[in-house]
Amino acid sequence: MEYEVLKFIWWVLIGVLLIGFSIMDGYNMGSANLLPFMAKNDTERRIMINAVAPHWDGNQVWLITAGGALFAAWPIVYATAFSGFYWAMVLVLFALLVRPMAFDYRSKIDDPNWRNACDWGLFASGAIPTLVFGVAFGNLFQGFGFELDSTMRSTFSENFFHLLNPFALLCGLVSVSMLTTHGATWQKLRAGEPIQERAATVARFGAMITLVLFTIGGIWVASIPGYEVTSQLDPAAVSNPLNKTVAIVESGRWMANYSLYPVTLIAPVLAYLGGTGVLLLAKSRFAGLTFVCSSLTLAGVILTAGFSLFPFILPSSTMPDASLTLWDATSSHMTLSIMTFVAAIFVPTILGYTIWCFYHLWGRITAEHVTENNHSLY
Repeated sequence: MEYEVLKFIWWVLIGVLLIGFSIMDGYNMGSANLLPFMAKNDTERRIMINAVAPHWDGNQVWLITAGGALFAAWPIVYATAFSGFYWAMVLVLFALLVRPMAFDYRSKIDDPNWRNACDWGLFASGAIPTLVFGVAFGNLFQGFGFELDSTMRSTFSENFFHLLNPFALLCGLVSVSMLTTHGATWQKLRAGEPIQERAATVARFGAMITLVLFTIGGIWVASIPGYEVTSQLDPAAVSNPLNKTVAIVESGRWMANYSLYPVTLIAPVLAYLGGTGVLLLAKSRFAGLTFVCSSLTLAGVILTAGFSLFPFILPSSTMPDASLTLWDATSSHMTLSIMTFVAAIFVPTILGYTIWCFYHLWGRITAEHVTENNHSLY
């Protein structure tokens, strides 16, 4: 297969993994965001927890797979991003480490203070990653302060607090609102009353906030400086990020791809259609369709960001020519070929197994079910 085709395929596949992670683990994190506020007593909190319990650990595999694919397909991006976002990644890692402890040990001790601490631990395991992931995406549009030397070693001129700028924080709020909405739609689908009714109200409110913040973010993106490759970039060439020149364009660059490739307009349209669907359906009996609409919102928002940045993956604000793109920051032709062959076999296998698990572990979690299985449930 042609080298440039493989590069594009892996740009698509990593995007699919990120969307898969946001949908599958997103409802876990969104449910955790709501846990201390939407449930009024211990039984109601156990309903919410057990609504995500059969799959929460398996859903985290999407993040691990995305990280592994990033390491194998885009090694320079992996090294640069994980070094530059080191403290942000550590913060996410520790938040995610709290989740299994809170899940597994919450019901072991019948003490209100202990269970309340575990509930807030679960809240942290959802709120911190959702905020940090959004902030990271926001910084991609502004460029990150790194430079590359001739041996591809990166140096950084920014620290963790530089990431917390106004636009990035807005993107973080978009992430928090849409994943919290996603968690509410899952609770409406899987939890019994009274959680189901409250989740419907939260989903409508969250969808409204998501659409408003997404619109503000789009207007803001159109006014910030963007990046543009100004020299000839050969997609089939051996990867070398320093073999190009990049200019910083004052405004409007991040919207240019929608004019060049009109088909990409499907991404923001999908986001708005999905969010509107949640608004209209949240109070209806179509809980499954509401969850699908929420999933489409997540996919639309992530695709909008990816299409706007294309072909950039990690722009550099201090050394624009060192910005990493999908054409010059990938692994070798052989590596991508082997990865494509392996993915063609194992991705359908994993998807099939995941569908099988959901089919056999499906059911609505009610207060009666929690009471009857008090010692076997979380």
